[in-house]
Amino acid sequence: MFPALPMKHAAILTFSLMIALSCGLSVRADEPQELQHTPAQEAFLNLPEEERQKFAEMVNEAARLFQQKRIFETLEKIHEANRIFDQSPELMNLEASCYVEIRNFDRAMEIYKKAEELAPENPSIRFNIAEVYFVTGKWQESHDRFNELQASIPPENIALGRLVEFKILLCKIRLEKEEEVVALANKYDFLDDSPFYYYAQAALAFEEGENLKAEEWLARAARIFRDPAILAPWQDTLVEFGYIKSFYGGDTAPSAVP
Repeated sequence: MFPALPMKHAAILTFSLMIALSCGLSVRADEPQELQHTPAQEAFLNLPEEERQKFAEMVNEAARLFQQKRIFETLEKIHEANRIFDQSPELMNLEASCYVEIRNFDRAMEIYKKAEELAPENPSIRFNIAEVYFVTGKWQESHDRFNELQASIPPENIALGRLVEFKILLCKIRLEKEEEVVALANKYDFLDDSPFYYYAQAALAFEEGENLKAEEWLARAARIFRDPAILAPWQDTLVEFGYIKSFYGGDTAPSAVP
């Protein structure tokens, strides 16, 4: 489920982008429309068909450039698209993710919040807001946002659900909710179809200063979940949290997501 993107500062980028694409950031001007539309959707549908088609092509190109980490070109394409229609929450989500990439978190959050006003149930936008709080150390805000998101994740979406729970666990560590941390860390065992158990135990070991033990837990996860694309968002989360250094050496800034 997770795309094989570079590990460099990527929890937001890796995961946000995955969610954005799975939720339909790729736009078609001619796709069937729901009977009920938001005001923004109505405004888009009132555009001439030629403009809607051109807008769709620009959005798809912006998404492609973002995947290639061509951030400033992505922003240029977004600004072109905005001249046709500037009320797309999906495009705002992508624009904000570009600002996360260049570490302008205040600007990113400003745009994410505007997108959320237009699409309050969009899971990508909600995840990104929680993630920006996470990478900027606003633990209570991140904790609460991820909790709200977790409640709406379908049970069958184990990959997303467990990663969100892991981020909640780390927030609880910083908020010194010790009993809740232990309870959540032991919620799943080695039979679970996700790396949660191993990364949760590693986090507990890191927090106790038992780095060698923590590395052993991570090594076990790597032996069981051999696909680097599966483990990348978990590793990136530990980088953002400060438990481990980036694969590239030193601390890195999180990337962003559409």
